[in-house]
Amino acid sequence: MSIFPTFTDEDIKVIEEVENELNTNEEIPREYAWDFQKNEFILKDGKFIVVEGLEALNIWIRKALITERYRYLAYTTDYGSEIESLVGKNYSKELTKSEIKRFLKEALEINPHIKGISDIDVLSYKDKITVNFKIETDLGEVKVSV
Repeated sequence: MSIFPTFTDEDIKVIEEVENELNTNEEIPREYAWDFQKNEFILKDGKFIVVEGLEALNIWIRKALITERYRYLAYTTDYGSEIESLVGKNYSKELTKSEIKRFLKEALEINPHIKGISDIDVLSYKDKITVNFKIETDLGEVKVSV
């Protein structure tokens, strides 16, 4: 008698089905509602509001972009962006735009719901930069301007 378990073909099929089901049932994204103008949570009757789906992804995207990577121990080293590192640098406009696009992709593509980033448009006026882009997700499309 062996100390190792033995599996029949039927057992292996069941295990594979369960693994496939677990892989396809990713959680729907959830976030606390956030007011980006006031930079605070949105409360209703003193309680946090939870949003789901595309609205939650939109909040996650914006917060990931405004959070400086490596600065806060509460986040993993994958979370946040390095866009702030460009502030005060005398790079050419072309290099700055290129770096913003790279930092944008690095910050957002870690989310399993994000399938692609397209139509990235970096606009600069004096000392302010605005980035408009489109995100393809498994829940639909999100247009973002930051």
